[in-house]
Amino acid sequence: MNSSKTNNSTNSGTQDSNSDANDEEKPELCPGFKDVDAFVKYGLGAVLSATKASASLPQAGDEFDFYRSFPGFQEFCESQGDKLLHCMSQIMQHHGCRSHMRDRNKLTGLEERFDLVVDSNDVILERAGILLDEADGVNRSQQPVMPAGFQPPKIVVSSWNRKSSGSGSRSETFRLLHAKNVARPQLKFKEKVDNSNTPFVPKIFIKPNAIKPLPSYFTNKQIRKERPEDLDVPAALADFIHQQRTQEHVEDMFAHPYQYELDHLTIPEGLLSKPEPQMYKPMAETKFSLIDSLEDLVALNEKLSRLSEFAVDLEHHSYRSFLGLTCLMQISTREEDFIIDTLELRSEMYILNEAFTDPTIVKVFHGADSDIEWLQRDLGLYVVNLFDTHQASRALNLARHSLDHLLKHFCSVDSDKRYQLADWRIRPLPDEMVQYARTDTHYLLYIYDCVRAQLLDFNHGQPGLLQSVWNKSKDISLKKYVKPIFTEESYLELQRKQKKSFNTQQLTAFRLLFAWRDKLARQEDESTGYVLPTHMMSKISEELPKEPQGIIACCNPVPPLVRQQVNELHLLVQQAREMPLLKAEIAAQKKKGLTPIKKPEVTLFGPHDTSRVSESELPHFSPDELPVKQGMLFSEDEHKMDVDVQKMSGLIAPAKITLFEELETKNDEESLSVTHMKARRIIESFENPFRMYLPSSDVHVNKNAKFDPSSKIFEISKRWKLQSIEQQQKELEAKRKAKEEAKEQAKKVAEERKKTKQSYQESLQNVATVRQQAAESAKCVGKKRERVASEVGESTPKPSKKLMKEKPQKTEPPPQDSFTPFDYSQSDLKVFADSKSKESTQFDPNRQAHDFKKKKIPKGQKSNFGAGNRSMSYMAEKSERGFRHNWPKR
Repeated sequence: MNSSKTNNSTNSGTQDSNSDANDEEKPELCPGFKDVDAFVKYGLGAVLSATKASASLPQAGDEFDFYRSFPGFQEFCESQGDKLLHCMSQIMQHHGCRSHMRDRNKLTGLEERFDLVVDSNDVILERAGILLDEADGVNRSQQPVMPAGFQPPKIVVSSWNRKSSGSGSRSETFRLLHAKNVARPQLKFKEKVDNSNTPFVPKIFIKPNAIKPLPSYFTNKQIRKERPEDLDVPAALADFIHQQRTQEHVEDMFAHPYQYELDHLTIPEGLLSKPEPQMYKPMAETKFSLIDSLEDLVALNEKLSRLSEFAVDLEHHSYRSFLGLTCLMQISTREEDFIIDTLELRSEMYILNEAFTDPTIVKVFHGADSDIEWLQRDLGLYVVNLFDTHQASRALNLARHSLDHLLKHFCSVDSDKRYQLADWRIRPLPDEMVQYARTDTHYLLYIYDCVRAQLLDFNHGQPGLLQSVWNKSKDISLKKYVKPIFTEESYLELQRKQKKSFNTQQLTAFRLLFAWRDKLARQEDESTGYVLPTHMMSKISEELPKEPQGIIACCNPVPPLVRQQVNELHLLVQQAREMPLLKAEIAAQKKKGLTPIKKPEVTLFGPHDTSRVSESELPHFSPDELPVKQGMLFSEDEHKMDVDVQKMSGLIAPAKITLFEELETKNDEESLSVTHMKARRIIESFENPFRMYLPSSDVHVNKNAKFDPSSKIFEISKRWKLQSIEQQQKELEAKRKAKEEAKEQAKKVAEERKKTKQSYQESLQNVATVRQQAAESAKCVGKKRERVASEVGESTPKPSKKLMKEKPQKTEPPPQDSFTPFDYSQSDLKVFADSKSKESTQFDPNRQAHDFKKKKIPKGQKSNFGAGNRSMSYMAEKSERGFRHNWPKR
């Protein structure tokens, strides 16, 4: 290929000849194909062209039936079909599958051929998957390194299970080394494991290097072994009973034994100065000792007590034990490496407290958060003057803080993590596991020197940063082991971690299964993950199988204890299915006997949003202090009243914009009118339409769906199903009292109106009319009023009926004593007289009207025509009746 590139730069003629020569020299993959890429390109092109050709064939239906009516088309289809079947048969034979595609029965031939194709596809795809796994580094044919007498392990394929190598070769695979037939080490413990549901009590009874003596509760442990409480009672429960009987202080019982010593611990100046890193010895040249007897353990304690620092690490197992087991302890000095079998020396490990609690000896750990608790729980050991390299790595802001990274960074050592998840209960230990355990502590003292020097250099020689690491390490050594305690609400935290929304039946099943799993795990001393993994428990709770086989189907693989007690699990699931079906949030509130209250919605904060202000910050007004009614303009009253009551109430509501009005509280919903309900729905339509898709801490439910009987939340929205009987009775009594008060108020207003009306009518009875007053005044004078002769055309003014009716309503009549009749003798009646014609004084209405029409009225004087009686002022020319009156002359 290099020669062809050089020839390409010189001339094009020689390029063809050289390329042909190279093609001939290089062997072909298949006849006509140089390499795999060419074959794949040709195959994809052939598949693409075949797909296009199949799409252009006549479709099933009338078109296909039409073409099939021609014999030539029919023969062509049969010949091509036979060729395809023959080709498929050859492919199946090549992969070792059944390949009898031809000569099938016409009735069942299509189904049989389809089944053969499906089976062949499964075989081919499975082989392709195996080859892809091998290409990714998962070599199924490779056998793991196993000690003699153990079964091969299962391969776990995941991201942590694959280690890529920098050389570009196949990646290594971490293998889980476990043993199925390991004898349970708990059976050989002198002190039985306490899995009871009681708090953890420290195991210490001797306190070396003590400044403050150990409380008497721990020193008298040996005497209390013969107490009657210890018979058939767990140790922690017996201690608790004895503590209650003797009234010992609980603070002494559960306090950290070395709390006082750690609080008064001071770091020497030598540990805050820059050290000179002391290089570690090669592991092959370092002496190694396995401690599995009491004599060796005592000798090790004497060696450690004479040192100034040593490194410690633990190996733990938690799958086949409820609380967990500390299986190994690795201790490394500058000269030697030790591995202690803590399963064998579990009851004698307290001897090392002499070295572990010495404040002049530095104990170097990496990630000691869990190690400190394991030492207290299983071995009764406590650590004073601890240095954690994990905290130092965080203070230095390294790229990663794992021990693997520190080994690579400071020691250029690639740690072998193939046995990171191995079963450390295996005895005797294989050499590979021993080497792995030694690696964790062999280089740790050198890393301890390096990180101290870098912490001082990082802080420009000041010990502040190094002092902070010492302080954080001391806080870790102050940690106390807390035993897992089962309560009725323990399942809630685990259920929240699942991030699944359960109804009442599913949540009840989850609670019952959680309690069953915890009880069985404590009895059998197995982990909860071994009894029933959490994902399987969640699956069973979600599905709620009706049959025991359904429970088995939800578990893959099926845990042994689940298969043994599947009938008991089935009874628990059936008990959960009998619960009423409600949402979990409503069920939790109903269990407490409360009416479900809507939680405040979690929305964005706004400076003008007063809906998030607490009630204590809002101004409070009593009903008497409010001068006006707060509400919408012309709004209806909260309590419906009679018509008379509504007439008496005035317009006191101010005009107000209610678009941004706050919603009323839950207590006022019962008193809302229809208008208020409609207004509230309109206001709610302006809210976030995507709120129903938000997380379910407070589920938004559409208001319209609550009134739709076909919706799923119709029954949930029914308040009578959610409220207790007492709450309903209280609400009914409150409504009844409100109605009675409204009726009483309406009666009072009606009675006041009746009294006012009666008093008004009584006042009108004593008032006399004008005619009655005139008649009474005439009687008082004693003579009849004389009529003054008037001239022709004169009429006496008479008040109209309308004015007479309105007078007594507007003004009160004067008293009878002050009434005086009008004196007509003083009036000038000559203005109505006719100066021209004085022939006759007889009254003639026709002539009077005619003459009056011609009469001139002086300026400034109003005509008094029409002020008297209508019969005297009748005008013949404008008669509305359409005829003239011929009055007879007298």
